[in-house]
Amino acid sequence: MQTTRKTMPFRSIFDAGELKFELESSGIKPSFMPHIWKHVIQNPSAELDQIPSLPSAAYPLLSSKFKTLTSSVHSATDSSDHLTTKLLIKLQNGALVEAVIMRYDSSLGKHNGKSHHGGARSTLCVSSQVGCKMGCTFCATGTMGFKSNLTSGEIVEQLVHASRISPIRNVVFMGMGEPLNNYNALVEAIRVMTGLPFQLSSKRITVSTVGIIHAINKFHNDLPGLNLAVSLHAPVQEIRCQIMPAARAFPLIKLMDSLQQYQKNSQQKIFIEYIMLDGVNDEEEHAHQLGKLLDTFQVVINLIPFNPIGSLSKFKTTAEEKVSTFQKILRGTYGIRTTVRKEMGQDISGACGQLVVNPNKRSSDNAVPLTDIEDLQLLNQTSSSYHSVMKMQREANSRTLILVLVLAMLICSGSIHSCDFASSPSPSPALGMPRPPEPSKGIFRKKRRGSFPAICYSKCNQCEPCMPVQVSVRAMELEENEYYPQVWKCACGDNIFSP
Repeated sequence: MQTTRKTMPFRSIFDAGELKFELESSGIKPSFMPHIWKHVIQNPSAELDQIPSLPSAAYPLLSSKFKTLTSSVHSATDSSDHLTTKLLIKLQNGALVEAVIMRYDSSLGKHNGKSHHGGARSTLCVSSQVGCKMGCTFCATGTMGFKSNLTSGEIVEQLVHASRISPIRNVVFMGMGEPLNNYNALVEAIRVMTGLPFQLSSKRITVSTVGIIHAINKFHNDLPGLNLAVSLHAPVQEIRCQIMPAARAFPLIKLMDSLQQYQKNSQQKIFIEYIMLDGVNDEEEHAHQLGKLLDTFQVVINLIPFNPIGSLSKFKTTAEEKVSTFQKILRGTYGIRTTVRKEMGQDISGACGQLVVNPNKRSSDNAVPLTDIEDLQLLNQTSSSYHSVMKMQREANSRTLILVLVLAMLICSGSIHSCDFASSPSPSPALGMPRPPEPSKGIFRKKRRGSFPAICYSKCNQCEPCMPVQVSVRAMELEENEYYPQVWKCACGDNIFSP
C-alpha cells in the first residue's frame, strides 16, 4: 500500500492509529483521543496546545507531530438549486481530492394522516484515494489514473470540513478511488466516524466497490452493520471486462460466491449499481441475465442512466423507454426491487462518477455534464418539468414543419384546393404538442392513507393511473430506503416515486 507519511512533517490528529501509538509510547492513555477530537471539531481555530484537561506530556507531543487539520478546503461550489456542494480539498502534499455534500428532506409525505418522521439531512460522498487504478471506461475519475492512497486522517478530515458547512447524517464511500483498495485506512476511518465524538450510525455508512473479492471476504467481520454496494454494471464476465478492466482480476463467478458468503454472514441486503450503456448492457436479454444472476440474493438494484463524459465518451445514453423496460423485467419477472437513479448537482460536476480534479475549471450553463455513476441523487422537479416542456415543444415544432410540407405537396399536386383553407380554423401554434391527460378522479379518494406532490416515473397497473406531470399521488407506503434517500414505494409495490 502506497503511503506519504514518511515525507509529511505532520500527521493528522484524526489519524487514529498514529495518534494512539504516539500517546501509548509516551505513557498517555488513548482514552483522551475522543476528547482531543471533540475540541478540534468545536474549535476550528484552536491549536493543539490549547486543548484543556490533557496530561502535561501530551502538549509537546501533539504540537511536534500532529496538526489539527492537514488538509484545507481549496474551493466550495454550490449547485444552482443549492442542494449540492462540491468541496475541492487540498492535502498536505499538494494533491487534490473532491468530496460532495448532498442535501435531502425526509419529512416529505404523510402516513396515516401524519407527517413522516425525519427532516432535512445531508449525505457526504467521500474519496478514499487520489485518482483510481480501476480504469472504468465510463468514469471520469478513471481518467486520472492512480496517484496515492489517503490516510485515515485525510478521509476523516473530509467529514470534518463538510460538517462545518452542513450537519452530516449519512456517509457514502463513492468518491474518488476504490475504497477496498485502501482497506486499512478505510476501516480505521470508519471506526473513527462511528465512535465518539462523531457517532455516525453504521447503518448510515455505505461502501461501494467494483468487487475486490479478498476485501469483501473480511468486510463484515471488520465493519459489521455497514452497507455494501457493488458496482456490477454487467450481467456477464465478458461485458464487465470490456467496460471495467479491473474485472479481469475478479471473475464474476468468484465475485458472486464471495457476495453469497457475505450475505449469509451479514444477513443484510446488498446494493447493486448498474450503469445503463446504450447497446452495451441495456438490452432485454441483459435484464434477464441480471435477474437470473441475482435471483438467489437479497438485493436492491439501482439502474443509473449514463451521461457522456464530455465529448470523449465512446458510450451513449440509454433511452428512457429501454430503462423502464429493463426495470419492469427485473421487478415483474424476477421480483427484484429496482430503482432508477435520479440526479442532482450535475451543473457543478458534483456526482461521484464526475469527480476528476481540475481546480481551474468553473461550471458553465453551456458545459456538458459528466456522468453520474456513484451518487445518491434526486431529480429536481423544476428542472425536470422544464426540460420535459422543452422536449415536447421541439417535437411539436418538428411535427408542425412536417405537416406544412405535406400540405404544400398536396396543394401542388392538386389534391387539396387552396380555398379549403379559407374555411379551416387557424392551426394552433402548439400543433402536435400532446395535451396533458385529465386528472383521474380515482387519485383523490377520501380514504387515502396520505398524499403528497410527486412525479411519477413508471406506470402502475394496480393503483390509480399515473400522469406524466406533477400530481397528488395517493396511498404511499412511505418506505424510506436508507441507501437511496427519498425514494418511495407505492402501496401496491409496483411503482416508484420521488417527491
